[in-house]
Amino acid sequence: MKSTVQQRSEYTFKANRSLGRHGWLRLTPAYGVKLVENLLSSVDTGAIILDPFSGTATTGLVAAERGNQAFAFDINPFLIWLGNAKYRNYAEDCLLDIREKVWQALKEYKSQVDQDNWIPQIFNIERWWSSYTLKVLASLRTALVRQFGEPEENDEYSIVWIAFCRLIIETSSAAFNHVSMSFSDTVTHHKIECIEELFLSILEFILKAAEKNILGSAKVLKVDARNINNLGNFKVNKVITSPPYPNRISYIRELRPYMYWTKFIDEAKEAGELDWLAIGGTWGIATSRLNSWTIEEEALPQTIFSTVEKIKVSEGKNSHLLAIYVLKYFHDMHLHLNSISSILENGAELHYVVGNSTFFGNMVDTAALLSDSMRVLGYSKIHSEIVRKRNCNKALYEYCVSASWSAG
Repeated sequence: MKSTVQQRSEYTFKANRSLGRHGWLRLTPAYGVKLVENLLSSVDTGAIILDPFSGTATTGLVAAERGNQAFAFDINPFLIWLGNAKYRNYAEDCLLDIREKVWQALKEYKSQVDQDNWIPQIFNIERWWSSYTLKVLASLRTALVRQFGEPEENDEYSIVWIAFCRLIIETSSAAFNHVSMSFSDTVTHHKIECIEELFLSILEFILKAAEKNILGSAKVLKVDARNINNLGNFKVNKVITSPPYPNRISYIRELRPYMYWTKFIDEAKEAGELDWLAIGGTWGIATSRLNSWTIEEEALPQTIFSTVEKIKVSEGKNSHLLAIYVLKYFHDMHLHLNSISSILENGAELHYVVGNSTFFGNMVDTAALLSDSMRVLGYSKIHSEIVRKRNCNKALYEYCVSASWSAG
């Protein structure tokens, strides 16, 4: 019964924070390591694992840690960079080099705090950090660049910049008491000594996790999950993923501070463009473009159109626009499920962790609608089960939709 389903925080990002590389950087879209481990428990180490929505790279890292070969897809350059940094094995000499260069950077940056150091062009940036905290972070960043280069310039030094990303968010006024990011009422003024101490503790946590080599291998590739092609000769035995949910929560919003400080984006428009390319994206222009979006694939399950029509005729504000949003979400997921079959081994198993949502009192049963798409596209053994309850007051649940693929 749904009424007895628990929230089960061990299946969310909260349980990942102390688990080595999984805890390097906090992002709410991450799902629990334990859930992935359960889905991989009976899988042979020779199997190839795929996560077509890499995000924080949880699936690929769990698979590689147990000795599998794994691949992951994403279109966001920061998440591709982050995932590959998590997957990389770091030589002892590299970690020693990092420690020495960090100490050198810490010797230099204090004398440069009042200089004109580069600061990202984040709108209303002092809502995030006090003016003094900004000066310290900018000076530290400048000193780190002198030692390590910019984040994209040397893969071996990626973990230094992951530590810096965590530092900027932990010294910010961003609050994480909700599934998405909000802001505290006041901006905290951090002393330079406290910032330095925090950075060193974060870096040490990351370096300790990096000392342990990964048994298998994993790689994040830049691939649009709706159009999977030209990937070589590999075939996938198992898919474990958690795509975005149709709930209008924009993941790019939480990524923006990291992406600005690491120079993966320079202005807000770039974030909007990335979100428009993402399934379920809603940031900035991603929403404004919905009115001009036209459907490409009309052979969708009728249940999708029925759900969309109920939202469209409701009396909610912007119901027409949100109906288009829901249609585009399931349209894009249908394209994905069709495209991914080209790289599935005969008998491959798929597991999609998804959440339902409501629009103006109309339930969007994501698990059922994706199951219907799978049936239309020729998948078999389709079933779903509730993983956990997502909200105390609403009938919002997380499901695992599973299926098998048999090549025709």
